[in-house]
Amino acid sequence: MLESLKKIFSGNEEEMPVNTGSKPDISREKSAELYAKSKTFFPGGVNSPVRAFKSVYGTPLFIQKGDGCMIWDADGNQFIDFCASWGPLILGHNNAKIREKVIEVMQNGMSFGAPTALENELAELIIKNNSFVEKIRFTSSGTEAVMSAIRLARGYTGKDKIIKFEGCYHGHSDSLLVKAGSGLVTFGETSSAGVPKSFAAETIVIALNDKEAITKAFEQFKDQVAAVIIEGIPANNGLLLQDKDYIEFLRATCTEHKALLIFDEVITGFRLGFEGAAAHYGIKPDIVTYGKIIGGGLPVGMYGASAEIMGHISPDGGVYQAGTLSGNPVAMAAGIATLTELLRSGFYKELNAKAQEFAESIQRFASAKNYKFKVFTIGSIFWFAFTDKDKIQTAEDIDPTSMEKFKIMHRELLNRGIYLGPSGYEVGFVSASHTKIELEKAKRAIFDALDLVFRKQ
Repeated sequence: MLESLKKIFSGNEEEMPVNTGSKPDISREKSAELYAKSKTFFPGGVNSPVRAFKSVYGTPLFIQKGDGCMIWDADGNQFIDFCASWGPLILGHNNAKIREKVIEVMQNGMSFGAPTALENELAELIIKNNSFVEKIRFTSSGTEAVMSAIRLARGYTGKDKIIKFEGCYHGHSDSLLVKAGSGLVTFGETSSAGVPKSFAAETIVIALNDKEAITKAFEQFKDQVAAVIIEGIPANNGLLLQDKDYIEFLRATCTEHKALLIFDEVITGFRLGFEGAAAHYGIKPDIVTYGKIIGGGLPVGMYGASAEIMGHISPDGGVYQAGTLSGNPVAMAAGIATLTELLRSGFYKELNAKAQEFAESIQRFASAKNYKFKVFTIGSIFWFAFTDKDKIQTAEDIDPTSMEKFKIMHRELLNRGIYLGPSGYEVGFVSASHTKIELEKAKRAIFDALDLVFRKQ
């Protein structure tokens, strides 16, 4: 996972080759000007590395506005958006109900650093409709939620070591920004300058979908493991769909060794369904972290667990965690409006069916032409992979050379008005605002792009 992140986040800018496809390259003149100026302000010209377009052609697009499933860049180019701000915009851009609720709350102020009734309202919406948490704590990001969950697990168990998986990303906190070593079971190795080796030494990194490695890790570090953390559905390095029996094995192993099982549902929480991957698998994690969707697109995160485990959080317990903007009223308002819509009868059935039909149509087209291409999908999440494998469940299963094909596809889709995240390791999202008309347009553009990619082989 972290090696792929390095490929995405580093490297020199690459000039776009001459386009021999049927569509001319879109104008990026204004975006290019903005990017040149931004590089005088920010490292790499961006405030989050993947935005720099290092693993696709051309300079980044600077987005000017969004509405429904559409976005427009600074040059006036219009796109059907499947990035959705990396997932949280499940209702689409500029949703009227979210916007109206936010404006209503903003009339009374935007930040107090003190409790508001809005926190209670959003928490009640979540807890009443999510059987996997009894108490929660709001944060300002998914990274912060995961960092806090790790501290809680250590404080609750009195143990120090964490097991994570290669191919899962949990934010950029020091103890989790690590990669696997060379053995079956290894201490993590720092993957970023500035992360002390002593931090990484408390994190054990193993491959996904390897029961033997889990068993050996608990044997090797007997009574030292505080928690095992896994993405609900690993979706930060491709869509690495795990078998239910493997997740059940993790649950049973953690219970046996008195370690906590943490589901990082920053992407999958409220996206697969209101109760996320935990409900999908029918498995109860000890701690769950959330983000993205519960802020309706605004900065927010959350972690939750049983009342007993959450009782160890300050001020009730000795595990300290705080945040000046935690429970910010504007983010809470956006969350209330969003989750109210998600609780509407039939919401997920309609959304997931629409996304499934979209993915299956693309797969049928690729299969009919014998293209080495698979669409992996779950709920309203999809991932395009240039492979002939029916399953990709580990980071090692992904062929890094296939990303060259994605680069071509990404460029061709931009030229046809389709926006995907600028990395072949990233997943895409269908939102409630995508209509049959836009999805049909997107499919036709994807068909054309695939034809061009494979014509160039």
